[in-house]
Amino acid sequence: MTGLPEGIVHYPDHFDRPAQEALVEAVRNVVRAAPLFVPTMPRTGKPMHVRMSNCGSLGWVTDKDNGYRYQPTHPQTGRNWPPIPPALLQLWEDVASFGAPPEACLINFYGDTAKMGLHQDRDEEEFSAPVVSVSLGDDCLFRIGGTTRGGPTRSIRLRSGDVIVLGGAARLCFHGVDRIYPGTSTLLKDGGRINLTLRRVSSAGK
Repeated sequence: MTGLPEGIVHYPDHFDRPAQEALVEAVRNVVRAAPLFVPTMPRTGKPMHVRMSNCGSLGWVTDKDNGYRYQPTHPQTGRNWPPIPPALLQLWEDVASFGAPPEACLINFYGDTAKMGLHQDRDEEEFSAPVVSVSLGDDCLFRIGGTTRGGPTRSIRLRSGDVIVLGGAARLCFHGVDRIYPGTSTLLKDGGRINLTLRRVSSAGK
């Protein structure tokens, strides 16, 4: 895909249909152990549009009282997050070009009307590691800006099986999901979109 900021790489159709189905089953296994929950915004407690879970040694969470953070346990069950599935660890090896493994994989489920406002992924200590994102299910309109809020943006339609990497100069680019295109995929029985986001949280030297 041309026209993307330096440091952003789009891999269309990286996962074929059987691989996508295997990832969905892996996600289902994670969610059985770490159920989806609705995160809430700091200070206001306003619920976000997505339901989410995590896998890995750390998981990203947010709530009214304690804000954005990573922690090793599910906020509702108190249990440790399940491990990251091997196929996603292999994806990191293939596309991240980073010498340490991911510690967190965010699982976000988008319904037909869900969206995600422009934001930066900056709750990590390690910004030299990229963010690696996998799309499963219905298409979405993914918006990418620069490293400062309010600058020009561009959009890309992500389809099931696509992978996008934000690294280098683009690691702190603002990005978000403007809309879901319902009915564009048959991967998920009841529709919607799953986004899997691999992140290295702590310094690689730790």
